[in-house]
Amino acid sequence: MIKSNSEILFLYDAQMCNPNGDMDNENKPRMDYDTSTNLVSDVRLKRYIRDYLESIMGQEIFITANAKDAKERNEQIKKQKLEHTDLIDVRFFGAVTAETDRAGGHYTGPIQFNWGYSLHPVELVDSSTITSSFSSGQGIGKDYRLYYSLLAFSGSINANAAAKTKLTDADINSFDEALLKAIPLARTRTKIGQYPRLYLRLELNGSSSFMKDLRPMLQMKSKDPVIQENLRLIRKPEDYYLDISTLIKYLKANKEIISKIYYFKDAQLEIPGFDEIFVKEGIAQELSLLK
Repeated sequence: MIKSNSEILFLYDAQMCNPNGDMDNENKPRMDYDTSTNLVSDVRLKRYIRDYLESIMGQEIFITANAKDAKERNEQIKKQKLEHTDLIDVRFFGAVTAETDRAGGHYTGPIQFNWGYSLHPVELVDSSTITSSFSSGQGIGKDYRLYYSLLAFSGSINANAAAKTKLTDADINSFDEALLKAIPLARTRTKIGQYPRLYLRLELNGSSSFMKDLRPMLQMKSKDPVIQENLRLIRKPEDYYLDISTLIKYLKANKEIISKIYYFKDAQLEIPGFDEIFVKEGIAQELSLLK
């Protein structure tokens, strides 16, 4: 079982797609309309990971399309003579199993995320009407997309909760792989166009250490004065760079509680000063999963 907590920062971008449709609003991209900020739920992110674990890695998961509800899934698990903690998504995210004879039917997941949000105001594509080729006009509908969104998630791994779901170091390696590979492989019509840009997993000293949400320590800036004045005009990674000077100061000020930093940085994302702490410092270890 793992012994230490971790803090997670994960950034991925979405170009000309719909990162997370809102079923209560015509399946438009989820938004905070007061700030023009794009939102993505933690449930959407976990779905990407579960799909990768099941379809690509061949892992047994609890929340699967192969069962209509928790009761049916429990029956399947019993027939396979499995415990809930034999299922990797239960070890990751926990589960409400609707069963009372094991762990009270409730496993608290050690890996958790809050909702992701874009680090800049975004703009919806102006045209949303699409049609099929039927002469009758049937098939006319709406297709809502964003021009560009750089989304940031904050997460954590709780070593105390991990003891109850039996999360292992090998599981964490599988989690790193799934998080980085799941989204670009989710190539449905509305999701193609998404790619991971930055991942930091800060492994801390022990199970009582913690850190702040790292997202407010990032700033998107542009060398183009027109875009800098209106970040809604961002359309691609080359339109901006990421200022992490505040983040670097915070990490240095808290280096005594950080045992190791695992990171992935996409070469297309410009981050001045990144090498200063994530390459030259011996504490950091690059994840080469996408090379």
